[in-house]
Amino acid sequence: MENAIKEKNKVAFLSVIAAVFLTSFKLVVGILTGSLGILSEALHSALDFVAAAITWLAVRLSDKPADEDHHYGHGKIENLSALIETLLLLITCVWIIYEAVSRLISGETHIEVNIWSYIVVISSIIIDVSRSRALMRVAKKHNSQALEADALHFSTDIWSSSVVLLGLICANFGIYVADSIAALFVALIVIYVSYKLGKRSINVLLDKVPEESYLKIKSILDGLNEIEQYHDLKVRAAGAEYFVELNIHVKSELNILEAHDIATMIENKIKSKILRCHVHVHIEPQEKFNVK
Repeated sequence: MENAIKEKNKVAFLSVIAAVFLTSFKLVVGILTGSLGILSEALHSALDFVAAAITWLAVRLSDKPADEDHHYGHGKIENLSALIETLLLLITCVWIIYEAVSRLISGETHIEVNIWSYIVVISSIIIDVSRSRALMRVAKKHNSQALEADALHFSTDIWSSSVVLLGLICANFGIYVADSIAALFVALIVIYVSYKLGKRSINVLLDKVPEESYLKIKSILDGLNEIEQYHDLKVRAAGAEYFVELNIHVKSELNILEAHDIATMIENKIKSKILRCHVHVHIEPQEKFNVK
């Protein structure tokens, strides 16, 4: 557990450093060249920095154990931080779309393209590929939605930077309008990612059943011969943690110890399939309820 916390903190902190570097680099080059594509990328990276900082804070707090005020732990801090990142991404879109449309309408699309324009965009793509892979690897390993959201941020930057690079190449041949059009494509990419992030975060915050985990547990229960039936299966997620509750019916002739062993066996089977899972099994004699 301690190693997991250290690994999550390390990858989140490195993302903050990467975001600071990319924001500064893009801002300087964007101002010098007047490229809306690069400036929109600078703003995107600036909000990525805020998002990365929120993620870093979230992963530090979310792994705190349950206490008397938070019986289910602090895992939902990760989901809340992912939702905040979504809102920040949408703010980015509003600015990019406004500036791009304004330039296209006014016709003021001329920009200066130089070697630094290409260096900043290509450097951004390389760093974003490295960061998104590292974040996603740790996110999947430790089931961290906050780190996964941060990984999606950096992977979005890869696509948006590629679009900006295409706009710069076109501008180099005198097609300056391509820069503003590239910025609009960046906004569309960001909106799509924002929708995916926001939907997932809201689902967890509203305790929507995590379908994949629910089906795994149902498959385990359906294959058991030790129980007569089960009902009231409930599954909820909070950050990297899962909480499962269910009722099982066992034969009435079983003694307390035998029934308890069956419940423990079910708990262990579920925990082996779903990491960081807390399971509560309530036992009932079959004769108490005859309806399935």
